[in-house]
Amino acid sequence: MTLPADTIAALAAELAEAERTRGTIPRITARHPEATIEDSYAIQGVWRDSQLAAGRTLVGRKIGLTSKAMQQATGIAEPDYGVMFDDTVYVTGSEIPFDDFSNVRIEVELAFALKAPLEGPDCTLEDALAAIDYVVPALEVLNSHIELEGRTIVDTISDNAAYGAMVLGDVRMRPDEIDLRWVPGVLSRNGEIEETGVAAGVLGHPARGVAWLADKFHQHGQRLQAGELILAGSFTRPMWVSRGDAVLCDYHEMGTIECRFV
Repeated sequence: MTLPADTIAALAAELAEAERTRGTIPRITARHPEATIEDSYAIQGVWRDSQLAAGRTLVGRKIGLTSKAMQQATGIAEPDYGVMFDDTVYVTGSEIPFDDFSNVRIEVELAFALKAPLEGPDCTLEDALAAIDYVVPALEVLNSHIELEGRTIVDTISDNAAYGAMVLGDVRMRPDEIDLRWVPGVLSRNGEIEETGVAAGVLGHPARGVAWLADKFHQHGQRLQAGELILAGSFTRPMWVSRGDAVLCDYHEMGTIECRFV
């Protein structure tokens, strides 16, 4: 790491305050161009620990920027990850408070529930599939507390990989019940189709993101735990939403997800 501990703590506190006030802060990389990816995960870690100390409960991890669609949309060519807390989980049919988020966008994803711990190094797709209990369709609500213009992966990781919330579908399947590569997503806003894609857009197979995350955790001396939910990355570009928008995503065999921003 290049940033001193007091700077990392101060930036984490800025992000916590931005989340509390639903605001944004100037780019970290504009103020600290020497900041590295290791610094950004350290900032995220300090922020995460402060949230846990405040009583929030971790339920899983999100992976981002795992598809070409998302990498091209953001200009960032490397995956990242963040944490998910229990108070950020919605179910299909929910009304979601628009003012709880900043720069509100929606992504189409699959989420994997782990039935066994998973760790690297050299975790394979087969290892990941063996550790997965079930897969469920999910929408991710992006929530950016750092200004978007000129943002780099260091900024995004520091900001908990831009995670805000997820909306889960009500159809669960075992990985061997469906060809996960060909799960579709047809994303509509107010009845008009805006984005489409298939899950193979995530690293060729959406569960490969879970294996990638296990390897990244190994680099930090950690492993994924049984019971965690892993949001594996979007296979469409993000769709902007406004207050009052009704969102629908059709996953064909895996059902639909609906929500409204109020």
